[in-house]
Amino acid sequence: MPTALLTLLPLALQPLALQPLALQPLALQPLKTLLITGFALLHLVGPVPAELGVHDGSLSPCPSPAHCARSDWRVQAPEAALQALVPVLEAMPRTQVLEASSTYLHATNSSALFGFVDDLELYADSARGVLQARSVSRLGDSDLGVNARRLAALQAALPAHTTP
Repeated sequence: MPTALLTLLPLALQPLALQPLALQPLALQPLKTLLITGFALLHLVGPVPAELGVHDGSLSPCPSPAHCARSDWRVQAPEAALQALVPVLEAMPRTQVLEASSTYLHATNSSALFGFVDDLELYADSARGVLQARSVSRLGDSDLGVNARRLAALQAALPAHTTP
């Protein structure tokens, strides 16, 4: 059993989770199966948003501020700023960079408990001298400010030499 899932089991069931199923008391086998199935089903991914990518020189606007955040950061060198954030994103827990070029990046981030997936996009808009950033939740009506905090953390991680 994966260690992450083991930590979610009640303490009384953890020793049983490490035993082969045949050696566990018969009364607890259905409970263990139900718990494991329940936790597996809670990984809520959702469909990939259709509006991802650059459209007419810009990232898409947010469909709703309740589960999306969008910012334009004025920078001296948008492409350099984008490349500077790649290692920052790669070091973030539960974050995967799915697509990266010199001007565009798409990554996903999964929440720790339920596995909700958010899409993060960065676009180096050299014509306007900005790094566009967008983070949107795939599921739910509210992200409780997670996407806005993610963008604020990325903006704070921009190296001083890339900002005016």
